[in-house]
Amino acid sequence: MNLKTITLEWTGDSLVLVDQRKLPHVVEYIECKTYQEVARAIKEMIVRGAPAIGAVAAFGFVLGAKQFSNLKEKSFVEHMKTVKEVLASTRPTAVNLFWALERIYNKMDQIDDVDQLVSVLEKEAIEIANEDIKVNKAIGMYGQTLLKDGDTVLTHCNAGALATVDYGTALGVIRAAVENGKKIRVYVDETRPYLQGSRLTAWELVQLGVETILITDNMAGWVMKQGKVNAVIVGADRIAANGDVANKIGTYSVAVLANKNGVPFYVAAPISTIDIKIKDGTQIPIEERSHEEVTHINGKRIAADGVKVYNPAFDVTEHELISAIITQKGVLRKPYSESIRKLFSLEDQM
Repeated sequence: MNLKTITLEWTGDSLVLVDQRKLPHVVEYIECKTYQEVARAIKEMIVRGAPAIGAVAAFGFVLGAKQFSNLKEKSFVEHMKTVKEVLASTRPTAVNLFWALERIYNKMDQIDDVDQLVSVLEKEAIEIANEDIKVNKAIGMYGQTLLKDGDTVLTHCNAGALATVDYGTALGVIRAAVENGKKIRVYVDETRPYLQGSRLTAWELVQLGVETILITDNMAGWVMKQGKVNAVIVGADRIAANGDVANKIGTYSVAVLANKNGVPFYVAAPISTIDIKIKDGTQIPIEERSHEEVTHINGKRIAADGVKVYNPAFDVTEHELISAIITQKGVLRKPYSESIRKLFSLEDQM
């Protein structure tokens, strides 16, 4: 059972990932043969993006099962608990990681035979990945109805094929609009400090033939004030039950600027990104990353020695600033606490 997309390739014995740290200058791949190597790939941002992390973690779980498949049932189960814990500890904010691990771990209760279970887990991981592609295309279908021919979109960070298994969420909306014959151009924030916008989003859009204008993060407000932007579309790493959204640091600033300038601010994300167990954004854990991401670029120091650094990887945008949340089941509108509740009620009935 093999699977190959722009982001990952599952060979049956290993998981091959494009090293997103090297893009756009070098397209290089890293092969993971153990769950520990998958955990490292997630933690060190070889792969990133909430949906992609979830799918990759599922394959990491399968690799763990293959590593311990020679153990007796009881010992196997104990080792798989450790595999789950290690993978879950890699990134705290993106809820898709925990959603995918919980989903595949629940398969452990269904079958006693270890060899058969490994096969079932592999099938489930592939299903998670294939579902993600279908979900992204559905998000794109619903989201593109919010854009008109000739619109200019501003996006922050990377929510394209590289942040998912394939196709993308925020960029999936843009792709779908273009596929439906609409001419769309895009302003791309560079997204300091990791430069996902300039390195990844701009690269993806150029490959797709979409007119792309790269700007620094602090230009977004001025571009909007000049009337150059018709909509902002971003992805999400976790959405609370009230519609508050955690996304890459700088998203909150873009949302405030969009609100000030009367520009619709849309969030595109799969339902798996919505965490109904969390009441609001204040309860979302915010990952803090290495200080070197701020003080260095490509290994070269750009800041004074001895300077203190604060490097949160995400921020939270309050639901009041969000014009709509685009999911694979349709476009959610305010009040989000109600539309999200209805959405999950329908999901429970299916």
